[in-house]
Amino acid sequence: MKEQLISRVPLFASLPRGEIEHLAETLRLCEFPDGTLVFREGSTGDRFYILLDGQVEIIKALGTDSERLLGVRQAGSFIGEMSLFSHDGRYTASVRARTPLQLLEMTRADFDALLHRQPTLAYEVVRTLSLRLDESENLTIRDLLEKNRQLRQAYDELKAAQAQIIENEKLQAELDVARTIQRSILPRTRPRLPGFDFGMLVEPMRSVGGDFVDFIPLGDDRLGIAVGDVSDHGVPAAIFMALTYSLLRAEASRASSLSQALHSVNRHLLDMNESSMFATVLYGILNGATREFRYVRAGHEMPLLLDARGEIIGLERGIGQPLGLFPEVALDEQSVALPSGSLLLMYTDGVTEAMDRDGQLYGLERLHTVLRADRRMSAQDICDSAWDAVRTYSGAAAPRDDVTLVAVRVE
Repeated sequence: MKEQLISRVPLFASLPRGEIEHLAETLRLCEFPDGTLVFREGSTGDRFYILLDGQVEIIKALGTDSERLLGVRQAGSFIGEMSLFSHDGRYTASVRARTPLQLLEMTRADFDALLHRQPTLAYEVVRTLSLRLDESENLTIRDLLEKNRQLRQAYDELKAAQAQIIENEKLQAELDVARTIQRSILPRTRPRLPGFDFGMLVEPMRSVGGDFVDFIPLGDDRLGIAVGDVSDHGVPAAIFMALTYSLLRAEASRASSLSQALHSVNRHLLDMNESSMFATVLYGILNGATREFRYVRAGHEMPLLLDARGEIIGLERGIGQPLGLFPEVALDEQSVALPSGSLLLMYTDGVTEAMDRDGQLYGLERLHTVLRADRRMSAQDICDSAWDAVRTYSGAAAPRDDVTLVAVRVE
């Protein structure tokens, strides 16, 4: 019975039967009478709930003059998920039972383990939250229109100012949610591999961006490293980034070669992409035993390799085309041995194409100068120092693109 209820939840509908059985065995079933306050806005928690039966009300500012009903969730929905994505674990709204409820309780540990086993589920979570934002926005607009109709004659000027303030707050709230989701997708910690030191930095030009980084443990002292850059910026790029990230992580674990993994990602993107967006990707496998880095490049910036003296080691370069544009994409697959004391840097074009107030590009030469001066630092300090140098160079000029850096120091 429990398995049937879980399989009817849209979020879990695509999960394999074995995963459904595992969730049925491990997740705790909770029941609440109608009127129960499941959790209150601002309280902290490390779990969210899947609604198997009943209805709940989503309420902002409960018990105050500003109390507002954001929506009613039916069976098959999940609630409280934002506590898993916020750094302080706080719930962003109150949830009250409208009818008797049957809920499945999922802790942060349960959710992290599920995403690790089923990484493509992250895209379904992003899609569901995006639909919720639209629903909340429509509800808010309807409420405002009704209030404005009543106050229009007496408060025309106040109405316009109030609508603008609310719209700005709503947009900022949506962007904050999107940023939280995007940060939760990207790696939270740097990987560990004997003989190597890793650093990473992702700085979107807006609240959310189209750059991504991933570290994929492949066993046998092998580590997959991916850096990607999606065309366009903002929320559309962030959604396309999440899709590309999820597809690459899924294909990397089962593909027989680097090129096959990217060819599969490209095929999926062509099937799903109606926006003409594309992604450049650099994906490689670092072999800790042999110190070999074998990589494939799909239209992305070439990696930089510096020897122990800080001099650039020339790398072979072939034709590599972005993913999501061509049915038969050309990929540049190479292999390089990493000498002792060397530094490998992967980055997006937001670094080299940063501009000062006169429109002059930062360029590779300045980046090389910073890396050579900082090569004795930790890999993370190198990423931070390079980002500081780019910001100093740009000065007051608005950033034109997202900035991503991944550094690997060979000890």
